[in-house]
Amino acid sequence: MRSAQVSTGLMLAVAGSIAFSGKAIIVKLAYRHGVDAVTLVMFRMLFALPMFVLMAWWAGRGKPPLTRSDWLGVLGLGFGGYYLSSFLDFWGLEYISASLERLILYLNPTLVLVLGWFLFKKRISQRQGVAMAISYSGVMLVFGHEVTLAGPDAVLGAFLVFLSAVAYALYLTYSGQLVQRLGALRLAGLATTVACLFCILQFLLLRPLSTAQVAEPVLWLSLLNATACTVLPVLLVMMAIERIGPGLTAQTGMVGPMSTLLMGVWILGEPFNIWIIAGTTLVLSGVFWVTRPAGRTT
Repeated sequence: MRSAQVSTGLMLAVAGSIAFSGKAIIVKLAYRHGVDAVTLVMFRMLFALPMFVLMAWWAGRGKPPLTRSDWLGVLGLGFGGYYLSSFLDFWGLEYISASLERLILYLNPTLVLVLGWFLFKKRISQRQGVAMAISYSGVMLVFGHEVTLAGPDAVLGAFLVFLSAVAYALYLTYSGQLVQRLGALRLAGLATTVACLFCILQFLLLRPLSTAQVAEPVLWLSLLNATACTVLPVLLVMMAIERIGPGLTAQTGMVGPMSTLLMGVWILGEPFNIWIIAGTTLVLSGVFWVTRPAGRTT
């Protein structure tokens, strides 16, 4: 692999990870204007919908049409992996800090391992088990600190974000076959398009249209969220994977929680202390150990 290719891939992966991490910061800023999760996630997906439709069309050019089974898979993955996980994440951010939210979501590789063991009887190695314990101890450390500040609301928020992580881990677990059939970019475009429609439908069913009249900053923040923190990172990560592969891209994604932590302190004024530093270090160490390929045995 050429050094220029690796350098470009690493820069793309870092940029994508930081852009993904900015989502929580933007959501927390929007909540300061009195909007709720149902309305906010609707605006994000409404602005993102044309771009995801274009992504699905572009990736599907010259490809065979989807079968009925493919469409059912796309609907299921779009509902669980993008709509449900997005809504639960936004809802949870009403109650917890952006830093804790990002740490919980970063547990995804460990949740995929647990689901693989539970659903398909895949073995979890001792190394992976220890790494998972380290990661979860880090989250519990930050969570315990946040409970002392926010009280019972932190319990609800952390639970909702954890359910969001589980929903996305289920998407990752069940999407393998469809990814091989449709391609990662086409599947992402189709599934997120489905998620956008579900989020819009949810708003129409649960809220009067008058609640769409929000403060102007909410609209601009939602547009920024839809472009810079939703669509753009997907493309950046895909381009990084093409150049350096999924493994190194995933490892580079560790800058995400750190960037969220720093942006939370700088932009939102969230606390920054030894408990958060220690918890973040434990989570990143555990996930790195989980995702690191096992060494050869001689």
